[in-house]
Amino acid sequence: MSYQPVRQAKLADVIMVELERMILEGSLGPGERLPAERELAKQFDVSRPSLREAIQKLEAKGLVSRRQGGGTFVEAGLRAGLTDPLFNLLANHDEAQLDLLEFRFAVEGISAYYAAIRGTDADIEKVQSCYQEIELAQTDANTEAEAQAVLKFYEAITEASHNLILLHLVRGLSALLKLNIQSNLELLYRRSGMAEELASHRQAVLQAIIDGKADDARQSSQQHLAYIEATLLEIDREESRIERSHRRLNQLRN
Repeated sequence: MSYQPVRQAKLADVIMVELERMILEGSLGPGERLPAERELAKQFDVSRPSLREAIQKLEAKGLVSRRQGGGTFVEAGLRAGLTDPLFNLLANHDEAQLDLLEFRFAVEGISAYYAAIRGTDADIEKVQSCYQEIELAQTDANTEAEAQAVLKFYEAITEASHNLILLHLVRGLSALLKLNIQSNLELLYRRSGMAEELASHRQAVLQAIIDGKADDARQSSQQHLAYIEATLLEIDREESRIERSHRRLNQLRN
């Protein structure tokens, strides 16, 4: 019996696979600049020509792009999961906003579950840091900044779940999710005490993840989103009744 000789993998291909892994797992995010060639070569313990060849292969795949005198960047387009027309349609459709809440109910709940099981100390530290950013944004009463901070908080939880599909699904919808979060906050904050209520929900999610209580983490996340949906529907009903009353009053005056 004859055997085919085993071919040793080319060094540039090994480097390319490692960089692809870093992009896939989120260590190198969309739009992020890669470390300098010298630093990467030292990190991988390889020659700079082999590293350059690996980067050229990634560039050919459309995963990175090089800017003259500015370094190499992960393609920002990797974050985009929707075409502009569809994005605009979903972003401005009332029913789609409720659909997004249902989507978040499923994805954020399962992400919190696995984050509680798989989250490393570094993961937990990042989630806590993102939670503190939400508190700062609330102190400044900046709804847009708070929405961005809330999105980062949930992205950090998704990273801590160590599920690559969940991570890139959430990242691909990040712009749409941020609009949903901001729109929800602007409506919810028409009621007093709402910021404190939402903060207590997120604190429960965070604590369950820290404690490694997966079922509690999922339940807290889903209860939080169910509360938001119920409150938004209640606000909508209240405003509909007020509008109806105004119309009737105007009719009587006319």
